[in-house]
Amino acid sequence: MNNMGCQCRSNDELQQLVDEAKKYTSNGTVADYIPALEKANPGDLSVAIYYPDGKGYCAGDVSGKMTLQSISKVLTLALVLMEKGEDYVFSYVGKEPTGDPFNSIAKLETNKPSKPLNPMINAGALTVTHMIEGASVTERFERILHFIRELTQNPNIGFNEDVARSEYNTADLNRSLSYFLKQHHVINEDVEELIELYSKQCAIEMDSQDLARIGCVLAMNGKDLLTGRQIIPGDIARICKTFMVTCGMYNASGEFAINVGIPAKSGVSGGIMGAVPGKCGIGIYGAALDEKGNSVAGIKILEMMAKKYSLSMFNL
Repeated sequence: MNNMGCQCRSNDELQQLVDEAKKYTSNGTVADYIPALEKANPGDLSVAIYYPDGKGYCAGDVSGKMTLQSISKVLTLALVLMEKGEDYVFSYVGKEPTGDPFNSIAKLETNKPSKPLNPMINAGALTVTHMIEGASVTERFERILHFIRELTQNPNIGFNEDVARSEYNTADLNRSLSYFLKQHHVINEDVEELIELYSKQCAIEMDSQDLARIGCVLAMNGKDLLTGRQIIPGDIARICKTFMVTCGMYNASGEFAINVGIPAKSGVSGGIMGAVPGKCGIGIYGAALDEKGNSVAGIKILEMMAKKYSLSMFNL
């Protein structure tokens, strides 16, 4: 077993993995339930690794941008835990994985009390986003953007207005979840304002290198070693990484833990953010998805990287 521990040595080394994984893009399809995401090129694929000392490598279509989609759930969770505290947040949302689809309402109807099982399913993410403070949707969204710009050290991070609009216009299932949560006193705000904020949050846009930098902050227990700043408290970074292991890859999280073995979070745009504890962050964009909603080629790259660099946190 190679014990380099995430030590990629060149862009060419990563490009070899991209070339091999790109063969699998034809096995997936782009997300079609959000019309704006249908425009993505299923053949696009990029990967970036970012190290605590600021060094990094990348390969593939690295100029291509993705919207965060469900990856944003990890970041808003960190933000509200910092603002509200663990006791408050987990009095409204649980900590357990679910075998149901990420947008299912089923467990809300059968659980007593009717709170979402975890923050990585849509009902839980909506509950978390509801907790973000501010006097307006604009002010609350700026809090999210400011936090993500801190994590990436990129002041130009913004959002894709077309994707946000498309998500808002097709968010009837999320509206249903929100009204159910409101009926059971889990949330208490105007549903349309919550859906607007959540749609913009999911449409925050960046490239794989930005995503790798966020992954690296989480990997280093919330600290940006390059600047010396503790952006996320260590305990909160640990909580976020734990959810990434147990719930981060939708209903493929168990299989992913066995085959790759790192905290990771995917989104239906084709993004995957990985955090190799104590070592590096990984950002991937590959728009073609499998039936679980994960990037087909992205998972293939991570499986190859896990073997090549001995990434799994479960290796002794």
